[in-house]
Amino acid sequence: MIFVIDDDKIMAECIARACAGYTVRIFNNAITAMEAISENQVPDLIFLDILLDGPDGFTFLNELVSYTDTAKIPIVIVSSLNIDNNDLSVYGVIGVLNKDTMLPEDIKKYANEYCDK
Repeated sequence: MIFVIDDDKIMAECIARACAGYTVRIFNNAITAMEAISENQVPDLIFLDILLDGPDGFTFLNELVSYTDTAKIPIVIVSSLNIDNNDLSVYGVIGVLNKDTMLPEDIKKYANEYCDK
């Protein structure tokens, strides 16, 4: 299962479409995503925007690493911010995609590597 957490509905739908063939859940904020995880819906992969309404993506990352069962979920940051992946590896961040330049193939690559169909 793949979680897409992005408050931009169109961007979230585009990411989900690029993950065709996988089970995808879309969340428009970090709180509802954490609630789903707390209900034992632990995803295989998360595509996470940083600039979210309410708690931002960094707050979400801090929450994930505070629990042993969620600390190892691979995270792909999808943002228009200039973010250095090396600084975030401690949070399980395996990649950073720029919203302005990413392609569907970039998203599929992560889904194919980290998720079962």
